[in-house]
Amino acid sequence: MVKPPAHQPIAPPAGRWVGERGLLLATGEATLGCHRALLSQEFKEIEDMVLGDGSLLLIFKPGAAISPLLRGVLATPFAPTLARVGALHEVAVEDGGAAGPDLQRLADLAGMEGAAYISSHAAAEYTVAFLGFQPGFPYMRGLPPALHVPRRSSPRVRVAAGSVAIAKGYAGIYPASGPGGWEIIGRTTAVLFDPLRDPPALLMPGDRVRFVPL
Repeated sequence: MVKPPAHQPIAPPAGRWVGERGLLLATGEATLGCHRALLSQEFKEIEDMVLGDGSLLLIFKPGAAISPLLRGVLATPFAPTLARVGALHEVAVEDGGAAGPDLQRLADLAGMEGAAYISSHAAAEYTVAFLGFQPGFPYMRGLPPALHVPRRSSPRVRVAAGSVAIAKGYAGIYPASGPGGWEIIGRTTAVLFDPLRDPPALLMPGDRVRFVPL
């Protein structure tokens, strides 16, 4: 069993133990920087790392102890700027119409013409903060503030695979069809998740995305 260090607090980032082998770090905007810094060291006691919304879960190997080196790394601030090192992907999108049924309504709410709304969405560069909800579903930061909207009050029963969506301050893409509560503004033919591909997910934490309107 992994035991919390007795005399050396883990700060920053702050952490708390989850079960016997999980250490949940409150990393805030520095989640990607922290993740990349730990990956670069290849700590043998870490079995896996799971990125979340402002958090990073470290899962330790059974019976492993936290090394002094890892304690030192976890006591070091991590800058958010370290996150901007991933691959850049250009994702072609069919905006509006049947592919993006919510686009015109969202443009009206933002006080924009549909074309201006599409241009604003496409002008931003997005960073994949973490994956979740569905295998390969990217939660991406970088959505312009003028486009921020809450989740739908009533989720759809079925959202088509490849749907480009927004909710709150995030942009995302549905890898597979299924229920969903985000606002849909377009659709891409890009395959977000393929279990036969290595890695299966097209977009990984730290990767950057630019949407290209068709």
